Amino acid sequence: MMSVSKKEYAEMTKKASPNSPVFLDCVKAFVFGGAICAFAEGLFSLFTNMGLSEKSGRSAAMIAIIVITALLTAIGVFDIIAKHAGAGTAVPISGFANSIVATALEFQTEGRILGTAAQMFSIAGPVIVFGCSSAAVYGVIYWLIM
Repeated sequence: MMSVSKKEYAEMTKKASPNSPVFLDCVKAFVFGGAICAFAEGLFSLFTNMGLSEKSGRSAAMIAIIVITALLTAIGVFDIIAKHAGAGTAVPISGFANSIVATALEFQTEGRILGTAAQMFSIAGPVIVFGCSSAAVYGVIYWLIM
């Protein structure tokens, strides 16, 4: 059995791992994330110009982003975009929709309940719990201030 020290392992890992162009990655994330947000604003404008109220237009735009992301994930296009966009695709709604659909697709062979549903909610569960908890804490703080 070959023994490798922590220092040697760290050197091997550093040599094997390519350096990430941090500045370029940040620019790409900014551009792609901004493009997703601008696209959502465009959808909002389209829906309000079609006669929806502001509240309904925002809801319709969010639903459209979720559906588009889910479809792009299902056909494998979103992963190609995310490869170049990096964190820019983690804009909350599109990133969340991608994580749910990708997990559902990955584990569908294990069955509908224990595969798709269980794994899908292992991703969504913490987001829902912390989102609701944060909203409750924010509500209490707002109530105390007011």
